[in-house]
Amino acid sequence: MFSRRVPAELSPNRIALARERAEVAFDLTAANPTACGIPYPERLLDALADPRGLAYRPDPRGLASAREAVAAECARLGAAVAADHVVLAASTSEAYAFLFKLLCEPGEAVLVPTPSYPLFEHLARVEGVGALPFRLDPAGAWRLDLHELERAPESVRAVVVVHPNNPTGSFVHPDDRAALDALCARRGWALIADEVFLDYPLAGGPGSGESFAASDAGALTFSLGGLSKSVGLPQLKLAWIVARGPAALLAPALARLEFVADAFLSVATPVQLALPALLREGAAVRAAIRRRCEVNLAAARAELAAHPAVALAPPGGGWSAVLRYPAVVGEEELAVELLERDGVAVHPGFFFDFPQDGILVLSLLPSPDLFAEGLRRVLRRIGSHVGAA
Repeated sequence: MFSRRVPAELSPNRIALARERAEVAFDLTAANPTACGIPYPERLLDALADPRGLAYRPDPRGLASAREAVAAECARLGAAVAADHVVLAASTSEAYAFLFKLLCEPGEAVLVPTPSYPLFEHLARVEGVGALPFRLDPAGAWRLDLHELERAPESVRAVVVVHPNNPTGSFVHPDDRAALDALCARRGWALIADEVFLDYPLAGGPGSGESFAASDAGALTFSLGGLSKSVGLPQLKLAWIVARGPAALLAPALARLEFVADAFLSVATPVQLALPALLREGAAVRAAIRRRCEVNLAAARAELAAHPAVALAPPGGGWSAVLRYPAVVGEEELAVELLERDGVAVHPGFFFDFPQDGILVLSLLPSPDLFAEGLRRVLRRIGSHVGAA
């Protein structure tokens, strides 16, 4: 616990260098929906032309109309949220930075899950905060190990969960959520729930579709969302923090969070004014992304039926598929071969700190034809090593 897996003899830049040299025709790492042929409503961005955007009247927490739109979005997910408990940021990365500033003094720490997207350490380090990884259980549907969390050091001030996780797709189990809330309340920790992929259930599972903002919290709790995933608009740079918790903790935390946000005022007025329309009209984009992921996931299942040596871990939600293959070839070597010989880009499992070897992570966003051919090439390349072993 509280350590990261480092592959033996890893050359950190080898995959990046191979990608620079290769002709990548099948990018199965693509995570930008605006570059994956997802259909967008023709007039989706019209609301950005609101002439009120010419006036600058900043609100540290965000314009009231925008925060009310976020509250309505939370209601769609079953969470009754007061607009006064919403704070806007330019991205979820900035939201993390705000919260690390709020919750930690330099030298203190937050607990972050692994496997997960390798961003937390960088964000925490910029704030002078330690990021201590805790393992999700690979043998138990990636559930939390509360006994391990109990042993966290006194320097910890918050726990991060990703619901559903990126890339495992696992949701926080309702039993784990209740136990984690109780642990955070007892230890005086805050709970940060990253819910940017909550709108994309695939296989589902316990906890699917259930926002942390929807339940009474014994601990100070912050739920994160944003346009990047919920409407497939990462370029518009707007995210939100929804705060919950006991009144004695919530009111002063919001006041301090407003102070932090006031130092930056980073969210542009036009996108705040447009937010109600973007969330309303963006439902079509969300549906299109979900359909794309479902189509590619079904194709992967069908293709893998003829390759029993390779397993697809059922993703509860999100945009990723995790493949397990016999570790007769290292992840780095396989990723480089796929780039140089097959024109296919994939993420090796160690990129996300999976605890075992023999993992590839594929995005479910590419066009179906591209995804299907890229996957076939991946499976042929794996087969060439399995057959030679």
